[in-house]
Amino acid sequence: MTEQFSLTQEYNGQTLDHVVVHDGTGRTLPTVIIIPTVMGVQPLEIGFAERLVALGYHAVVVDLFGKRFRPVIDRGEAFAAMGELREDRFALRERLLAVLDEVLKREHVDKARVAVIGYCFGGQCALDVARSGADVAGVASFHGLFDPPGLPAQPIKAKVAAYHGWNDPMVPPEAVVALGQELTDGGADWQIHAYGNVGHGFTNPKAHEIGVAGVEYDEAAARRSWASLVNYLGEVLA
Repeated sequence: MTEQFSLTQEYNGQTLDHVVVHDGTGRTLPTVIIIPTVMGVQPLEIGFAERLVALGYHAVVVDLFGKRFRPVIDRGEAFAAMGELREDRFALRERLLAVLDEVLKREHVDKARVAVIGYCFGGQCALDVARSGADVAGVASFHGLFDPPGLPAQPIKAKVAAYHGWNDPMVPPEAVVALGQELTDGGADWQIHAYGNVGHGFTNPKAHEIGVAGVEYDEAAARRSWASLVNYLGEVLA
């Protein structure tokens, strides 16, 4: 049985409304921070958090956009807000690190055992946390965007995993190779899992609703990537 509550944070004049999902015992536990897609905090990510809590983790689904995006979301407004954040990757990094600091303040978070995972835009954000040199145990990106932030490189402390659809129209094969080289240059312990004949958004059963070719749910890739994540978290949060 899981419980959840809101964790609000004031940042740059916005109220960020994160969702904490936990087992209700008050135990200090290894923690997984989940960064959602462009659509913000949704039942999909809450469901992922509940699955992680069932595995013995504390989970926090973070809100990067502000609570105005919930519960009813205008898709155009959401994409515009993502575009604003992506335009200034330094400011985005500062926002991500502020959210990380907010989560680390929680008394039931095992600060030495924290991982950050993300989906689509959130996958890029998770990689940007690693790129910042943040002292987290691990970072995992699901069908994330791979383009580098264009900021001075930092040694990467986190172990990094990326789960990628090889036919992702937003991340061509050369971007995958470039990410591997970037992570190698940063000294990271990294792994990239590429799923053949799979596109963008493969963990989301509603991915096709975006109406873009190559964006579609794939049950096998979703299942395989989750199984790999479970093993990965078992290693980095041990």
